[in-house]
Amino acid sequence: MAAWDLVVVGAGPAGAAAALGALHERPGLRVALLDRAGFPRDKACGDGIAPQVLDRLAGVGVTGLLDDRVPVARLRLTRGGRDVDRAMVRASYVVPRRVFDARLVEAARDAGATLLRHRVRDLTVDDDGVRIDGGIQGGVEGSTEGGTEGGTEAQVVVGADGAHSVVRRQLGLPPGATALALRGYAPVPASRRGTQVIAFGPGAQPAYAWSFDRGDGLANIGYGELLRGPGGPTRADLLARLEDLLPGATRDGTDWRGHHLPLSGARWRPPTGRVLLVGDAAGLVNPISGEGIYYAVSTGITAGRAAARAVAAGRPADAGLGYGLAARAHLFPHLRHTALAARLTRSGPMLEAGLRAAARDQRVFDDLVELALARGRLTARVLRGLGAALLRHDPGTRPPPPQES
Repeated sequence: MAAWDLVVVGAGPAGAAAALGALHERPGLRVALLDRAGFPRDKACGDGIAPQVLDRLAGVGVTGLLDDRVPVARLRLTRGGRDVDRAMVRASYVVPRRVFDARLVEAARDAGATLLRHRVRDLTVDDDGVRIDGGIQGGVEGSTEGGTEGGTEAQVVVGADGAHSVVRRQLGLPPGATALALRGYAPVPASRRGTQVIAFGPGAQPAYAWSFDRGDGLANIGYGELLRGPGGPTRADLLARLEDLLPGATRDGTDWRGHHLPLSGARWRPPTGRVLLVGDAAGLVNPISGEGIYYAVSTGITAGRAAARAVAAGRPADAGLGYGLAARAHLFPHLRHTALAARLTRSGPMLEAGLRAAARDQRVFDDLVELALARGRLTARVLRGLGAALLRHDPGTRPPPPQES
């Protein structure tokens, strides 16, 4: 018999959520969480946690996770002198991944998961299960318990190992569109306190800088853009573009880290079988906002539940099929809409029309926030607002400053 019912590769939000989903569905399931790093550990990210993420976690019994953090209620969007500054329907949080991920891992351990420190390099799938590296040589995180020596097997494996997923490569799945971003931390100026600020670049989208107030005197700051060919921008390029869009943002900045964002498209076909992919490993990052935590937690929970049901039914090889049906039902319409929105906003006029429509109508703004942060759609209200903004100048929005001759 396999040593584990479920092995989750990667203990970030997607992986911890998978463990939580499985153990909420079937308490007592033998679940291992593998990660190459010890916790707490840093992870390059914008650190934004939408309230919809907390809704999903509450569904598997995890509540109060961020009760000690300061919520951020305002969102400011800007491009070329046009600003939209509004309160969101529900406040978000800005929480360093060192904090958020460690709390989620602890919640998974409390639910019954075993955390093992191990770097996965190889998977072998056969009729009896999935063998991982022929043996785990690490130990249980936070203890002296050793790993197994003669080969570790699982009935089901969930790949939650990020943008450069080993599990994904082992399945032979090619990468899709990718963005590159750079993140740091710096003192938040008075003009950006209590606000998440996104400043869109002047060229082809997506390309934007951000400053997200953490509520503790520091802001998560960064810049990201779509990679359009080999090579890509250097760290110096990214810092310069961040400073151009948010002057002074990089002053006294520290902890700079670069990371890749595997962007989702209109079509998503999760693999069937015993090996499932979630979050960044599944190529699920919102192509208009770079948001990935909601997708990570949502697909993680769904995968964990599907794995637990398949194991309980004695059909672990059907785990991928059950996961795919449930995950696509939850996300497929949304993914089609974000893919369309990404194509539309690559046009400067369409992006500016979106800003004008959001400035004119709070409900359009709210719908666009939902599209960017969770599983919203291009509503009829948004489409009407875009059409009206394209046809007429909105006096509520500042025109761009005149260009010097």
